[in-house]
Amino acid sequence: MAAGTDVKQTLGAQGILVRAVEPADGDECARIVYEAFAGVHDYHRFPRDFPTVEAASQLTGSLIAHPRFWGVVAEADGRIVGSNFLDERGPVLGVGPITIDPGVQGCGVGRRLMEEVIGRGAGARGIRLFQDSFNMQSIALYASLGFEVREPAVVMTGTPEGGPPSGIEVRSLEEGDVAECERLCLRVHGFERTDELRDAFRAPMLSPVVAVRDGRITAYATTVTFFPAAYGVAETEDDMCALIAGALVGGEVPASFIVPTRQGVLFRWCLSQGLRPIKPLTYMTLGEYRKPQGGWIPSILY
Repeated sequence: MAAGTDVKQTLGAQGILVRAVEPADGDECARIVYEAFAGVHDYHRFPRDFPTVEAASQLTGSLIAHPRFWGVVAEADGRIVGSNFLDERGPVLGVGPITIDPGVQGCGVGRRLMEEVIGRGAGARGIRLFQDSFNMQSIALYASLGFEVREPAVVMTGTPEGGPPSGIEVRSLEEGDVAECERLCLRVHGFERTDELRDAFRAPMLSPVVAVRDGRITAYATTVTFFPAAYGVAETEDDMCALIAGALVGGEVPASFIVPTRQGVLFRWCLSQGLRPIKPLTYMTLGEYRKPQGGWIPSILY
């Protein structure tokens, strides 16, 4: 392990340097993301979010290169021992991933990295994140920094057994739909995520879709097959069910999205369609918060 015991022993005396992330940091950040997630997921016997170093590298590389993501790394003894990122594409900011080298966890690195992103986002309407509910260290850290628990949630996977009900068309989202989607997001959440939605047009892993009923868009999502980036809103939970069913009908890629489980209609529909929960999550917020007014699925940021 690159950081290892020697760095852990020097943290108290030498301290932690936190600085802005640089392109040259990508490989080391990716290694830490992979090892940190692998360690906690393997220990609790949940599927790994990043099955390979290459998958972690794709993520860190894209975040470092994106002009609307802000990142920091922590160094100790001249070595990178952790990183954190802040999504600044909208009025509400999203944290993550925050990862600490397993060899130096428990030494205050995570707190320093969280303090940096909280300071950076101090002028925003709010800062939000999801944490793995089985990770007791992270939920304690976030709560101690002022984050409030808002929703229990689960990652769902599988393939629905049926298509959307009659009277609802599910199709690919088009550029001309963006303004109507923005209004729907404002109605449900009280803020827009338009820049994030536009990014979905350019992301090869995403396939934005809309549900149309009575001539208007009643639901949209960036994707429903890649939970880290799959966010969507709907007038009702039934509209979200229809969107998911229509987006997946006839497809080969299984569902992969987050469901806040207090949406009883949506959660029970997923179960009735043969989808299954594979991991529990906790939704936490800092700053302004309004309970969503409609159906919704969040990305891993919020």
